Amino acid sequence: MSKKRTKLVKAGLALAGAAPAGAAVSGKGVRIRDEIASLQLGRKKNARVNRLSTVWSEKADDGPDAVPLAEYPRPQMRRENWTCLNGWWNYSIRSDDRQQEPDAVRTAEPDGRILVPFSPETARSGVGRILQPGETLWYAREIELPGLPAGRRLLLHFGAVDERCRVWWNGTEAGSHRNGYLPFTFDVTEYVRDGANLLQVAVQDDTDKGTACRGKQTLKPGGMYYHAQSGIWQTVWLETVPDHYLTDFRITPDPEGEAVGLQLFFSSEAETDVTVSLEGEEYSFTGESGMQIRIPVPKPRLWSPEEPELYPFRIRVRKSGHNPETDEEADAVDSYFAMRSFSIGEDEVGRPCLLLNGKPFFFHGVLDQGYWPESLMTAPADEALIYDIDAMKKAGFNMLRKHVKIEPVRWYYHCDRLGMVVWQDMINGGGPVPKLLETYLPNIIPAIIDHMPDDRYRILAREDAQARVEFEEDLLEMVRVLYNSPCIGLWTPFNEGWGQFDALRLSEMVKAADPTRPVDHASGWFDQGGGDLRSIHNYFRPLKVEKEARPCVLTEYGGINCTIPGHSMSEEVYGYQKSDPAAFPDTFRALMDQISRLKADGLAGAVYTQVSDIEEETNGILTYDRKVMKLGDDERTVKT
Repeated sequence: MSKKRTKLVKAGLALAGAAPAGAAVSGKGVRIRDEIASLQLGRKKNARVNRLSTVWSEKADDGPDAVPLAEYPRPQMRRENWTCLNGWWNYSIRSDDRQQEPDAVRTAEPDGRILVPFSPETARSGVGRILQPGETLWYAREIELPGLPAGRRLLLHFGAVDERCRVWWNGTEAGSHRNGYLPFTFDVTEYVRDGANLLQVAVQDDTDKGTACRGKQTLKPGGMYYHAQSGIWQTVWLETVPDHYLTDFRITPDPEGEAVGLQLFFSSEAETDVTVSLEGEEYSFTGESGMQIRIPVPKPRLWSPEEPELYPFRIRVRKSGHNPETDEEADAVDSYFAMRSFSIGEDEVGRPCLLLNGKPFFFHGVLDQGYWPESLMTAPADEALIYDIDAMKKAGFNMLRKHVKIEPVRWYYHCDRLGMVVWQDMINGGGPVPKLLETYLPNIIPAIIDHMPDDRYRILAREDAQARVEFEEDLLEMVRVLYNSPCIGLWTPFNEGWGQFDALRLSEMVKAADPTRPVDHASGWFDQGGGDLRSIHNYFRPLKVEKEARPCVLTEYGGINCTIPGHSMSEEVYGYQKSDPAAFPDTFRALMDQISRLKADGLAGAVYTQVSDIEEETNGILTYDRKVMKLGDDERTVKT
């Protein structure tokens, strides 16, 4: 750290220690040494790194016929006719001065093979190479197809490709996409031929050298920032559909009205006959794309973490005028929904609180960043996704804050069926913000930073107007993609000021797109006085409830640093309060008891940091390789 920044930190620490008792930040009880330790002032430049792996990769067969993560990737919109394209593809990496068009790349010798959907930076991919800004990562795969029957179309789906890509089918460009966390689809019907078909994907990723959404990815990892990844990192698959098919739908449960609302979107504007099968009954409707229907759900069985009740249903659509006794032109989709509501209200003594199904509910969760040592943002197996959720439920938590990442939709499906509420972050972007401003100073002197206006775009590295527009588009697309997931109970557009701008306006934009869920407009600091929560991050000061008109939530706390020998990735470790393995369970339980007392004082929710260790961070409840539960053998340690 520079001398100038060191002086600023020391001045901040002195100010924190001199604040009057009872202020939002006071010296009394502030863990000054832990604050200084988190700065990593004496950080080793070449810390030794250990290679870790989870049991799911250790037992995986990654032979020539491997198809990892082969489960149907979209459980809320399931069709029967699909083909998983995960497996071994050819790859090449070209620099700017050697970029080629797809024909030239096809005829050149590939650099090797890559196991999709694992990024080339990961051990599991079989590559282990970092894609640098200015380089292009090319994928290629041949697909044998028997040809499409008359009246059928072929859809090519990508769960996510980091960060922007172009796609060719048999040498013809099928489309392009940007944003490394959102799914997209191309109709490749017009390019398909009988026999061998060539699929090519070209990817570029600037990571933290650009302004796009990137989460905690960085080309210089350390502390709370992690190794970059790129390319295809979620499932790729094909799906055949009729000429007229369901492209999307929106599910809105209404428990009080004992009904569920559906808005349906079709591939053309043709008038459409719709049949919905639910609970042994069939309901028929006719309309055009965008039509809204309402189906009764008498005496609804409410969804909650304790009783995660789901309602399976089927939608069948066909153009009006077709013979209803034939199935050739019908599109059939299987889905599910849950009857539940999330809102803001008051508890029995009139304090602001969060509600589940119209009743006060204490959301006690864990920060969940979804990283894996051998595969980064891609889980090594579907069972691994389930393991983390189940482990946190067994520990007694009822919520996960999905932090600066969007998971594959199967993860949300598992939360739906297992009963885990999700508070979903948007992925941060923008230019580089000094860590002193976005991380360290707010922790040390929150009273100074807390109410800083966020329309000063230069300060928070948001000068690029086009990048701000793209962020807004991506934020709304995230809400659209995940809107139907019953587990999601809250949206968070910004975290700790990372790329924050116009948070109040964007919060209202999200509320307009989804009026059924609360919004935490600015998690941690740079609070603009709006949104639905008073959202606080507190790792170093005494925990307390800030009483105001909004429910008070500790959206990050804890972060107890506990290193387990043999299960840590780096000799350089990062956390907020040290504990040895033997003392960790008692230290953790004492903190949980404190949260229980704050709950009685009006705290509306809390988010412990975090589910697992990640790279240098050793503040997880689980180790990074998921082989050690630091709480020991107790099945339930958190009382909610």
